[in-house]
Amino acid sequence: MPPSGPQETHDEPRNQPVKTVSWREMWRTFGKIGLMSFGGPAAQIAVMHRELVEKRPWLDEESFLRGLSFCMLLPGPEAMQLCTYTGWRLRGVLGGVLAGLLFVLPGALVIAALVWLYAVFGALPPVQAAFLGIKAAVVVIVLQALWKLSHKALKHRRDWGLAGFGFIALFAFGLPFPLVILAAGLFGLMTMAGSRQSHTPPPFTKAAPTIGVQHTLNTVLIWGGLWLLPLICLSLFGGSFLASIGWFFAKLAVVTFGGAYAVLAYMSQAVVQQHQWINAGEMIDALGLAETTPGPLILVTQFVAMLAGLKQGGLALFLAAGATALWATFMPCFLWIFAAAPYVERLAALPRLASALKAITATVTGVILNLMVWFTLHVLFEEVTQLQSGPLTMPWPDLTSLNIAALGLTLAAALAACVLRGRLLGQLAVMALAGLGTQSIPSIL
Repeated sequence: MPPSGPQETHDEPRNQPVKTVSWREMWRTFGKIGLMSFGGPAAQIAVMHRELVEKRPWLDEESFLRGLSFCMLLPGPEAMQLCTYTGWRLRGVLGGVLAGLLFVLPGALVIAALVWLYAVFGALPPVQAAFLGIKAAVVVIVLQALWKLSHKALKHRRDWGLAGFGFIALFAFGLPFPLVILAAGLFGLMTMAGSRQSHTPPPFTKAAPTIGVQHTLNTVLIWGGLWLLPLICLSLFGGSFLASIGWFFAKLAVVTFGGAYAVLAYMSQAVVQQHQWINAGEMIDALGLAETTPGPLILVTQFVAMLAGLKQGGLALFLAAGATALWATFMPCFLWIFAAAPYVERLAALPRLASALKAITATVTGVILNLMVWFTLHVLFEEVTQLQSGPLTMPWPDLTSLNIAALGLTLAAALAACVLRGRLLGQLAVMALAGLGTQSIPSIL
């Protein structure tokens, strides 16, 4: 019978107990991650890698990449799910809940404040200027992290080829994310390159528990019930508007394979044209503000719901719609993680599945590069269109729309990164102030 995975306790010295991360450390670390998670999934993954792998021995490189590949296979925001998965690995279900909430709640509070200010004052030029500086810092942070990650995840020519495949398939051809990941996994299954190597987990990493089918079914029933029962109650007693908000974003949470970017176009069209909750201009502003606040980009669902609620019924519906959207969007993330995570290490111990997961991990590096390029283009250029020629379909900037302020801020962010040497909060603060400083630059520049 094969061992259940590289995290089995028999891989450790039996006379040395596994250390446990304290709740205080969990609060401090995951709270910090939640506050610094600007810039979409690529930047958030970079922050988590630095905090959980480089600065603390909570996850080793293989465990982090394996968890990331697993979360990429799930519907929903992959960065939030990776945070939840790590919390679960460290302190079980309660640890997963704490890590997931700390990742989402700071951004949710910021979004709530911004929606209210947006409704009162409009597009908030000073806020957008500060966030432009933060975006510039994020471009540099992600580039640094991607450089480090590629050196550790891409060790062979096959890995580099798969990363290139993932990038080109998404960036140049716009292929569906699930199809790209499926192709990479099948390639890994068929080639089965390399051999499985046992390794000792880092000192804080607990062994993945062995669970039965009944435990999984109970998990699905409990967390599925927590997710859906409130939505059913809204349908029966809460009014048609809140019920529509809840079920729309619940459906969105199920189909968002590949992260938020994969579903933004569909969501934008549905909320503007089909439901007519907000107009196109408001949707563009929602995307811009959600992308530059901490937390997952899919918090744009909260922005849309709260703005629609404010239009429909004032402050009470504003708060209720936001809470409904958050619940419908993020509760299923806990369901997917707690039901499937216990099997990750066990499946990774099977040679063919381990090879498939390694292939997916290498491909995911290319996916992160695609997200980084997409984000960078939208930071540096005011207009980015879709270039189409035969099977080729890729984002293409209007070169005349280059934002000189954004370019200057990005260069300044690179300098700040060198001077501050990885102090992320300092980098973000300095670049936010630099962004505010661009308000005084004459428009001709």
